[in-house]
Amino acid sequence: MNSADNNQNTQPQNQTDAVSTELKDAMEQFEPSNEQKTIPSDINLSTYEQRIAELEGQVKEAKEAHARANAEAYNARNRMEQETEKTKKFALEKFAKDLLDTVDNLERAIENSQSDNDPVLEGVKLTHKSLIAVLEKYGVKVVNPQGETFNADLHEAVGIDPEASANQVGQVLQKGYTLHERLLRPAMVRVGS
Repeated sequence: MNSADNNQNTQPQNQTDAVSTELKDAMEQFEPSNEQKTIPSDINLSTYEQRIAELEGQVKEAKEAHARANAEAYNARNRMEQETEKTKKFALEKFAKDLLDTVDNLERAIENSQSDNDPVLEGVKLTHKSLIAVLEKYGVKVVNPQGETFNADLHEAVGIDPEASANQVGQVLQKGYTLHERLLRPAMVRVGS
């Protein structure tokens, strides 16, 4: 029995040694080492690099398109604001131009009056003064070029004034007007030769 006992004691020892050896082999096989190992593969990195470059190009194009769209929207808003401001400024142009005939008629009545003490004349002068004040309030200004150098942008020459010097406005037949510095009606003048 002694030898059977001995056999039983040897078997577990042999089994322990076998398990231990297998464990050691497995640990050596899977133990990380300091050297880097590359795993061979069939992946072509240049394909991915090319795709990354394409995507970066698309991102750049999208950013540029976004910046252009923002700039266009900003410019469109500015143009609309300028057009609105311009429309507000010159909305009264036709109305103001029609009122100029009334101003001319009042000035003719004042010039051709017989007496300075006439109460009707005083009323006409006050009416003329208040009409000019209202026109000026809304940006209409008188162009009275008496004695100035002739300016074709603001004056319309309708004759020659022999008493005026060359290229000077002599007689003003009808005053001109501007609306916010835009010509509403040119002054009709006679110019020296």
